Amino acid sequence: MKLIEAKGLTVRFGGATVLEAVNFAVEPGEIVTVVGPNGSGKSTLLRALLGIVPSTGEVRRKPGLRIGYVPQRLHIDRGLPMPVGRFLSLPRRRGAAEVAAALARVGLPGAEARAMADLSGGQFQRVLLARALLMAPEILILDEPTQGLDQPGEAGFYRLIDEVRREMGCAVLMVSHDLHVVMAASDRVICLNGHVCCEGTPQVVSNAPEYRALFGLGTQGALALYRHAHDHDHEHDHGHGHDHAHPHHAEGGQDA
Repeated sequence: MKLIEAKGLTVRFGGATVLEAVNFAVEPGEIVTVVGPNGSGKSTLLRALLGIVPSTGEVRRKPGLRIGYVPQRLHIDRGLPMPVGRFLSLPRRRGAAEVAAALARVGLPGAEARAMADLSGGQFQRVLLARALLMAPEILILDEPTQGLDQPGEAGFYRLIDEVRREMGCAVLMVSHDLHVVMAASDRVICLNGHVCCEGTPQVVSNAPEYRALFGLGTQGALALYRHAHDHDHEHDHGHGHDHAHPHHAEGGQDA
């Protein structure tokens, strides 16, 4: 059974169409990454799937689906002395052992008493991931989780997500601007620009005309570097995915 599925998903803000007729699904255990240029509706797609923004069309979730969500940004009032442990107990109170285990899992053991406002960008994102893991998620939904981090911080965060997914067996749905990392880590890539331009395995999408029209050929070298060792493991681990890219066309799709 699909964890989450959209059919004909359309989002309009005022007179602007941000997403039009998007068909989309995530299977259990799958890593799906959404890429696209700025303004292509990537974050809006996640929010519509979560029910945060109004949409038309249909969104189905597996009954009782447990979702861990890591937003792109979360603003904490720096004048508010919010300790990490208290933040992780909002909105639902968590036991001390549960909080300690989540922080240890994301590489921040003993951080309960630290102020949220004092954390570095990478530490802050790890706390957000810890909060998501407290949901015991069947699917992790991440909206550009490494935006603003330096390259070592990005690499460490992506490694952490991969470790968590392997341990917990959860699916991952991620919006990312890091094309080379995306291509290495994903079972399936969705290329979005107001509508679904193409989708399929990373190797095939990277060669699809629709993808190249948006991103050019500049990622090819990085793809080769990141893919050579990963793909063999990945195919054995997952054994699913599409054999070819599926171009999608929608009349009147706008880049909003």
